[in-house]
Amino acid sequence: MTQPDSEHIRDDRYRAIRVKSTLEDAKLPEMEILADVRRHRFCEEAEFAIKLALEEAMTNAVKHGNCNDASKQITVYFFVDDERAEIIVCDEGCGFEPGGVPDPTENDRLTLPNGRGIMLMRAYMDEVEYRCNGREVCLVKLNKR
Repeated sequence: MTQPDSEHIRDDRYRAIRVKSTLEDAKLPEMEILADVRRHRFCEEAEFAIKLALEEAMTNAVKHGNCNDASKQITVYFFVDDERAEIIVCDEGCGFEPGGVPDPTENDRLTLPNGRGIMLMRAYMDEVEYRCNGREVCLVKLNKR
């Protein structure tokens, strides 16, 4: 199992959810995380951004990180308070170099059906950071009520 970059898990505010690496199970953490987002009164736009970025991160973990291998797992560490939501998605894959992913807005890539997940996460979240050689992505959304 992949462990998070421990220096980034600062305290006991984080909760963990571990799921099988399938697209169906990848949706399971969403309900709990979004319930916390609502409880801490994030606006609808922020809730949408978190939902979209989490879906992209989980899909990438299943398809690209764990190569659709259902015997592997994805672990999601998260905390939400009145000021921020932080979600860390960890897969068991071999990692990747985020800078090596082609820009999906380049003319020769516009019609391709993939490659937009990283761009969407960066567009909708306040912070996106890859760690552990790309096996872990940290998503942060600030509550700007």
